[in-house]
Amino acid sequence: MKWKDVPTQFVTVDGVQFAYRDLGPREGIPVVFCHHLMATMDEWDPRVIDGIAARHRVIAFDNRGVGASGGKVPETVDEMGADAIAFIRALGLEKVDLFGFSMGGGVVQVVLQQAPELVRRAMLTGTGPKGGGGIDEVTKIAALAYLKAGLTFNDARAFLFFPRTSEGKAAAKDYFKRLKERVDRGKQISLQARRAQLKAIRAWGESAPDDLSVITQPVLVANGDNDLMVHSEHSNDLAARILNSTLKIYPNSGHGGIFQYHREFVPTALEFLSD
Repeated sequence: MKWKDVPTQFVTVDGVQFAYRDLGPREGIPVVFCHHLMATMDEWDPRVIDGIAARHRVIAFDNRGVGASGGKVPETVDEMGADAIAFIRALGLEKVDLFGFSMGGGVVQVVLQQAPELVRRAMLTGTGPKGGGGIDEVTKIAALAYLKAGLTFNDARAFLFFPRTSEGKAAAKDYFKRLKERVDRGKQISLQARRAQLKAIRAWGESAPDDLSVITQPVLVANGDNDLMVHSEHSNDLAARILNSTLKIYPNSGHGGIFQYHREFVPTALEFLSD
């Protein structure tokens, strides 16, 4: 079964229903995907999901208050991380690998610190550490992108995820085409959820940095070389501060570098997960 056909399931976590999708082989340690700002699980690139699910069980979910999940969006990334931990445990999983993109990378960092016993390996993509300079400016960057999108009848992610080069524009077009492969899509993220997430991101950027040296699991850090949303230097910073890390930077790409370079990224992720 491919990502475009996987049915949505629900699990109750502390009285709240969480929506998730589950595919891939049943044996082995599952990979739990944590999605980005203003996204639902429908926004995952099918080539990345299906590529990893070819060898590993993949579980993607909508966090509290997002998409088809109930409740209200937490106003801090730390609370989102606590929700992710509760979701994983509600599924009866004792050990997982984690995949976080953008805001989801912050969620993964929280899980690594709050429940390290749950995590074997982690991938942090298009993301930065708590207290990283400029992360609290995401609201302004996103607002400008949405303005440009409205004026050009485009998707804001065309400006936020991909460079405005011929190569970047082609990658954006292909990415949006892939997202449309799934017909049975869930609820879109609400305005309240968007506002709460932006508040959480600002708080994350303004908070004191975490001591990432406590993370001992192998971590793959990946990004484009010109990320407008979370500056690419933050990926270098993450890799430097996490002792057992590997850094992969893709050229001529931005926040969505792993989607633009999905053909290169997926084999890298599979190799990392198989070590």
